[in-house]
Amino acid sequence: MEALDKIMEALFIPYRERVPDVEKIVQAMVEQAVIGQESDIENDHVAFRTLGVPHLGIASFEKIFLHYGYTKKEAYHFAKKKLDAFWYSPPDPRFPRVFISELRVGDLSQQAQQTIAKYTGSLTSDPVDALDLDNVEQVGAFFHQPLWALPTAADYLQLADESEYAAWVIYNRYYLNHYTISVHQLEEHNTLEKFNDFLEAIGIKLNTAGGKIKVSPDGLLRQSSSVAKMIPASFSCGTRLEIPGSYVEFAERLPLPEYQHLPAHALTRTHRRDGFEAGNADKIFESTFREQTQQ
Repeated sequence: MEALDKIMEALFIPYRERVPDVEKIVQAMVEQAVIGQESDIENDHVAFRTLGVPHLGIASFEKIFLHYGYTKKEAYHFAKKKLDAFWYSPPDPRFPRVFISELRVGDLSQQAQQTIAKYTGSLTSDPVDALDLDNVEQVGAFFHQPLWALPTAADYLQLADESEYAAWVIYNRYYLNHYTISVHQLEEHNTLEKFNDFLEAIGIKLNTAGGKIKVSPDGLLRQSSSVAKMIPASFSCGTRLEIPGSYVEFAERLPLPEYQHLPAHALTRTHRRDGFEAGNADKIFESTFREQTQQ
């Protein structure tokens, strides 16, 4: 388990440095006694975006987490956004769930497919197969490894016009898309209504797609997210643009019906709604989309 701790740390440290909302939220939570210290936060899940092309995508990326004891669970499909996804259950409850999505590149226009192939076509084998998965430092570095060349600004913008998800991945690659604060684990502010009020009071902009709180049909999985901040990006052509970075998600998992009689202190992860919900995730994806970032 120590190895998995180190891999999560390798993911989180660069993400935190690049997503200023993380520090802002954590600092306010400590200052306002929402938590005693940062380690009191339970990370519900981490999420990654991939491209469905030869040698990449879910089939490649999931090998890392399966090697470290994660179990592959349900599939999800997003017809309009042309995405598929799976979630993965951790080997121990102290680790976050993992959500990996993949763009169905073959469903895009020929022009978009050609643009993506221009960058990913140089890969002749699965890059994960070249890793020593027992080498924690090597695996940690892989998440930030440039597997293909930086795009030109023109290619990035052309992709964004058709699929903002495609544009995000072609620039950011396997960079951590978001981590998730488990709101129900907090002593106070333990509903999304309360926590969203706290977030907005400290100046965090929330994703409004589908409403600020996205609720599963069974009412037991409730999710909100911040809107990705625009970050400076340098392209291979020398152009610099402001593009969406990563963001923070907030999840509230309610007890399953058969456990709703239990007091809060007796509830564990096994008593609460597990997994994900396609309708919720569909709107969370939009935390990096122009309709949210340009409001």
